[in-house]
Amino acid sequence: MKKNMLLADVSLLLVAAIWGTTFVIVQNAIALLEPYSFNSIRFLMAFLFLFLFILAFNRSTFKNTNASILIKGIILGFFLFLGYGFQTVGLLYTTSANAGFITGLSVVLVPLLSFFLLKSKLPLQSLVSSFIAAGGLYLLAAGKETGINKGDLFVLLCAFSFALHIVYTGKFAQKGTAWIITLTQLMTVGVCSLITALFTEDYKSITDMNILLSAEVITALIITAVFATALAFLAQTYFQVYTTPARVALIFATEPVFAALTAYVWLNETLGFKAAIGCFLILSGMIASEIPLFHYFNKKKERAA
Repeated sequence: MKKNMLLADVSLLLVAAIWGTTFVIVQNAIALLEPYSFNSIRFLMAFLFLFLFILAFNRSTFKNTNASILIKGIILGFFLFLGYGFQTVGLLYTTSANAGFITGLSVVLVPLLSFFLLKSKLPLQSLVSSFIAAGGLYLLAAGKETGINKGDLFVLLCAFSFALHIVYTGKFAQKGTAWIITLTQLMTVGVCSLITALFTEDYKSITDMNILLSAEVITALIITAVFATALAFLAQTYFQVYTTPARVALIFATEPVFAALTAYVWLNETLGFKAAIGCFLILSGMIASEIPLFHYFNKKKERAA
């Protein structure tokens, strides 16, 4: 069991590293291919890859398909579409490091949205974590001459969208439906991104072979579609069986750290003192939201009583 948990932790850490790395890769690609055009190709490629994988190795999964599951997948896919759309557009105007840390706020937002939307309990720990992360976001903005720019705001909307996706995944998830729901989500994001691209972007860029076959775009599409989307969802679905949601959230909280490191190595992006403290506070808030610190002290008081 410990061996399985260690393998799960290492695999999920690799997923977080891939996700963190993709901020820079996507930023390079969307300098050539417009954001929603990029997302439409990425998610349709991921859907095709995962569909063929299931068809080859787990065909019985399709027997569980029904209208209710598909509707849930479409709803979750719409939240994913908003999340990845806002994130990709935001990367046009902000840095990879900032985008990574602001996206990570979704971990802190989940308990707050669960409280308002699903009437779940709101632990004191979640409130404290939210204030820490909010303070970090303020310092992150204060560390830049322009303060919060529109790119940061787009990525903040992305964090809300991802948080909504997590909240409703918890509500809709049922045993034996993960693969169909995942497939439906990927298809929904791909189709919604394609429709948005056709109405808001220069569709000629998506048919320009010089752009599509450029090293930056090809590299970004392969890494994000295959590794950061299809295989990442596969890994998360498979390995969460061997660990806990809190442990997974803690591991995924390292994503912005990988984003900042990649941005520093590849783009020489550096953070000012205030921005660095802000990123540290955001990361602290994310981690604090998942460590059962208050539960520990409560149990200690109960034993003392």
